[in-house]
Amino acid sequence: MRRPGAALTRDGQAPFSLQQSTTQGFDISRLDQSAAGPAHSKELSESRRTILRNMKNNLLLQLLTSLLLVITAVLVSGSRSDSSSMPTLQRDDARARELFTSIIPVLKHPRCLNCHANGDFPRQGDDNHVHTQNVRRGLDGHGKYGQKCSACHQEQNTAGLNMPPGAPNWHLPPANMPMIWEGKTPGQICRQIKDPKQNNGKSIAQIVEHVTSDKLVMWGWNPGEGRNPVDIPHNEFARRFQEWARLGAACPE
Repeated sequence: MRRPGAALTRDGQAPFSLQQSTTQGFDISRLDQSAAGPAHSKELSESRRTILRNMKNNLLLQLLTSLLLVITAVLVSGSRSDSSSMPTLQRDDARARELFTSIIPVLKHPRCLNCHANGDFPRQGDDNHVHTQNVRRGLDGHGKYGQKCSACHQEQNTAGLNMPPGAPNWHLPPANMPMIWEGKTPGQICRQIKDPKQNNGKSIAQIVEHVTSDKLVMWGWNPGEGRNPVDIPHNEFARRFQEWARLGAACPE
């Protein structure tokens, strides 16, 4: 029912008015806001994704930084503590010197001294004669030119009387660190063994491991037919060497 005085359109309907739209619950002023809604929501969603992505990247960066700090701390701690050092008993220099002097007969035995003698060549036999075939040390201690140690010395002794001996990695000390014991006093040998500049950078613990478990060193107690083994049993030699290190590794005068 139309209001009194209201004009009609040709089809008999009252014309649309702003007042009518407002009284019927529709606010035309909200048209612009409604039209902008989806774009605004999309913009907000993209903003949230950017924030989350940045948060994840920052978290990942923090985790990597923390991991690097932990690794660095472990490496620094390991280098400072000298992980290869021997656990020591109460230091006893007199007893340590006595122990090292007691193992000199092993170091001066032909089975050891033949590879730690003067000159640029290995020795042979109990009389320490010069190795036949004119064998030379070479820069790396594995021989020179075609006369490499491994050409005759395999990873185990060759069967038979006075046949070529063998052990893994058969070689002399390298030319820049020949580790010569011939003609040296017990104190000189001790200081030489302990000196990283002469022992290929080894710590006391690494030296102990080398002389007590290296298969080439242990060959001295199993040298094959026709050769005399080291006199002091290996387990006794190892015990004395290890105790010398634990008591402070003092050297004889």
